[in-house]
Amino acid sequence: MNLMSTGDLIPWANLPEGTRLDLHSHTKCSDGGLSPKELVDRAVNFQIDILAITDHDTVAALDIANEYIVDQKIPLKLVNGIEISTGWEGFEIHIVALNIDEKAPELLQLIKRQQQAREERAIAMGEKLEKCGFDNIYNQAKKISGDGSITRAHFAKVLVREGHVSAMQKAFDKFIGKGQRAFVKANWCSIEEAIAAIHLAGGSAVMAHPVRYGLSTKWLRRLVVHFKENGGDALETVLPQMGNEQRKLMLSFCLEYDLKASMGSDFHYPSKWSDLGRNLTMPDQATPVWQSW
Repeated sequence: MNLMSTGDLIPWANLPEGTRLDLHSHTKCSDGGLSPKELVDRAVNFQIDILAITDHDTVAALDIANEYIVDQKIPLKLVNGIEISTGWEGFEIHIVALNIDEKAPELLQLIKRQQQAREERAIAMGEKLEKCGFDNIYNQAKKISGDGSITRAHFAKVLVREGHVSAMQKAFDKFIGKGQRAFVKANWCSIEEAIAAIHLAGGSAVMAHPVRYGLSTKWLRRLVVHFKENGGDALETVLPQMGNEQRKLMLSFCLEYDLKASMGSDFHYPSKWSDLGRNLTMPDQATPVWQSW
């Protein structure tokens, strides 16, 4: 498609046919496997025209990626984003912010509080894992995270590397997932606080991967209603690994509650199960979130 680069105007209300978008991705600035520049290169190689970087509770990758796109004249439009962790009824719910002013004071204040909550949880998790027999694991996880947001995935990577578990998911299933020995509940902001900060930053608030929270349809509806009542803008209606019934349910919620639709791979690192832009097609009946930009 060869759309214009960052900084140029995009006809959001009427994107050219065949435009490829991926509005959910991560870099090493949180729990992704690629640097911001490597992610940009991969997006171009996968013929993505518009990419959102949405790292967990940080916008550190955005300047790096934007500067790289401009300096190298890369034919990719970058949408500034972030994925904010929130708490609701005992569940951790993620809200993706798209098309934000990443330097908005209210957003930066929220990020600061979120990073403090991450650090406190990481320290407590490290202490619990040490009681499980894993020495010095906090420092190892911190080293892997570098200057980025420390997440449970960094602890999982240490457990895999040290041979304590055979795969990342095993680390969650045995130790750091909800209900396990080393699980620590984080003190995240509320959905309301996240949406308010996103709107003050000029962005759209999107509920990330609603089908992945393990909620019954009844509880998922309650969550969607709460999200809508507090000003939420869109649901992530399309993910690479979604069944037809899940896609139909998400579309029905969008139509019933007058919510826009977004789509993204939630890319973290290359795998055979998911990659940038894979299986991302917006349903005809949905109103895309970018039409309001």
